[in-house]
Parts: sequence; structure tokens; C-alpha cells
Amino acid sequence: MKKIATLDHYAASLLVAESIADVVRTEKNACLGLATGGSMELVYANLVEFFEKDGVSFGRVTTVNLDEYIGLPPSHLQSYRHYMNSHFFDLVDIDKANTCIPPGMEAPEAALAAFQKFLGSHPRDFQLLGVGANGHIGFNEPGAFFEANAHIVTLDECTRKDNSRFFGSIDEVPRQAITMGIGDIMKASKIMLLVRGDNKKEALRELISHDRVDPRVPCTVLKLHSDVTVVYPEKLAP
Repeated sequence: MKKIATLDHYAASLLVAESIADVVRTEKNACLGLATGGSMELVYANLVEFFEKDGVSFGRVTTVNLDEYIGLPPSHLQSYRHYMNSHFFDLVDIDKANTCIPPGMEAPEAALAAFQKFLGSHPRDFQLLGVGANGHIGFNEPGAFFEANAHIVTLDECTRKDNSRFFGSIDEVPRQAITMGIGDIMKASKIMLLVRGDNKKEALRELISHDRVDPRVPCTVLKLHSDVTVVYPEKLAP
């Protein structure tokens, strides 16, 4: 595992964006696994700048997002389809037909089957991850074991509380989501985890300070991947 402590979140986001751009330049038809959330906004802002000023094209790129809330239409301001459109897809030359985000308004089992089929037919060259305060990656919450495949998850109250800042109240935060499984995440050729926020410090410590892999701290599974880079501001270093 490669660990990179940067000066601040801006520097961390720029480093991650540069790594994604390198994959896009190098791989003829790159497939990118993408993430959402406040931690990722500067990553996408930098990628948009690379497109506008440096000629980085996403015209041949395929993307698949980690997860989506169940029950939110694509037009909802807090749906991850809306997030990706507004922060990235609408601002670059990507073909939206080549972007996959599990549909939150379809029958969950049907949406789940379609999502897993897409994952099986689109190996990812790169997977972008954030981490929750409880150590979740994607929406893989702490538990007794790792879920290998895409699944429907009941969100941990810690996760709903953390995400309530994007909604009017915690009561508006959906209780379920569709997410890639841990096995799906680990199939990516390269993984980068971007950590931001003082509330993530304990999860970061669990990941980089010892060798224990524990499904009660899902991010620790990344220790088993052959090409993982963890990027975080210096102030979060354990």
C-alpha cells in the first residue's frame, strides 16, 4: 500500500485527479470506477479543468459509480446521478450512454441484477474511493463479513447522520442504497482512496497503522489489494 500525505485537501484532490487523467491518457478505452460526496468535488473540478485547458478527452471513457440511494429519482438534488452530471458529466465530452449509476427508482432487485451484469462486463482500470467515518467504502457498512457482490444495503445510522448535512434533516436521508460489493471494488486494477475530514482519522489509522483486516472497518480490506494508494492531508496522519 502506498501512503501519500499532502499539504491539504486541495493538493490531495489534485494528485488524485492527475492519476485519473494519466489512466485516461494511457488506456485507449479506460473504465473508471467513480465515487461521490463532498470529498470528491475538487477531484472533478480538476478533471474538468484538465479537459478545458489541457485537452484531456473523456470521449472514449466508460464509468461506473459505486452506489446510489434507493428511492431518489435522477433529478433529485442528492441523487448520485444528479451529482455526477452537475460536477462532471455535463462539463466534459463523455458519452452519458457509457456512464453507469444504479437506478434508484427501479425495482431494487432488477436494478441490482443490471448493475452486477454491468460490473461483470466492464473491468475497471481505476477505482476512486472515499471512506466514511465508520470505515465504509461504497456503501459497504461495518458487519460480520465482507459482501462480495453488489447488494442492497440498509444504511448505518452513522452514515445517515453524516450524510444528513446534504439533506434538510436526517429524516430525509434514504434508509437503503445499492452498492458495489467489496469483491467488486477489489477487482479494479488500481485503487485510490481519498480521505478528507477530521471524523475520518480513526478509519485512516485502522487502514494504515497496522496489518489487521476487519469487516467491522470495511476499508481495511484494501490492505489485500496489490495496487492501492491512500491520499490524505498531513493533518490527518495517525
